[in-house]
Amino acid sequence: MPELKIEREHALGLAGAREVAERWREQAEQEWGMACESESGETQDLLRFARSGVSGELAVSATRFDLQLKLGFLLGAYSARIEEKIKANLDELLGSESAA
Repeated sequence: MPELKIEREHALGLAGAREVAERWREQAEQEWGMACESESGETQDLLRFARSGVSGELAVSATRFDLQLKLGFLLGAYSARIEEKIKANLDELLGSESAA
């Protein structure tokens, strides 16, 4: 089962990072059909997501986004393309927030 790990540092603080994570969650649910659950903590939030063939979690802190994704057998063949797409999407979300 292929695993992807994507890490991004940011300077948004926890409140700004939560806004970005919420936009990511909305997109994951609406565009990718993910079922998402979140846990808010004092210094870090955790967003778990899953759908057929994919599961993972996004840890959000005041300075980092850490995304871990497990792909099922069928999607594993597309892991490089999926990783590219997720990186570009996360970079776009972080870029638009840091420019605000």
